Amino acid sequence: MQSEEILQKFGNQLRVRVCGICIQEDKVLLVNLRHVTRTGDLWCPPGGGMQVGETAPETLIREFEEETGLKIEVGEFMFVNEFTGNSLHAVELFFRVTILGGVLRKGYDPELAQQVLEDVAFLSFEEIHRFQQEELHNLFRYCSSLDELLAIRGYYQLKI
Repeated sequence: MQSEEILQKFGNQLRVRVCGICIQEDKVLLVNLRHVTRTGDLWCPPGGGMQVGETAPETLIREFEEETGLKIEVGEFMFVNEFTGNSLHAVELFFRVTILGGVLRKGYDPELAQQVLEDVAFLSFEEIHRFQQEELHNLFRYCSSLDELLAIRGYYQLKI
């Protein structure tokens, strides 16, 4: 069940998010967010909302440190994903990122009183495919392998 706090904080407004695709040893870094969708948990790339006056790369650097404890370098812009449904509307900008330092740990989301970060992990596509579709970010509807993920370019839209 979707958190009321999520709907109150982010519902009925447009949100611009910046997300990072981080690959290490053929695994993708994902965070598990609790109660952010109607069906429950969601595994997705780290990232979050832009703040006024903050650039997309600055947002991604801040969000990665908050959520994962990692210091990153922002690389190539990859694609845009737009999500609309259930009072939520987000435009997500995806970039490749490289780890510069830090120690991987489950971080936090300072925007919410009730913490939604459940876990953080590098997962292979074999592990990712074990989840139900509803438990994965919709970018995984467009790719079924690491090579396909790294090849995604353009604009994608999901309406729920």
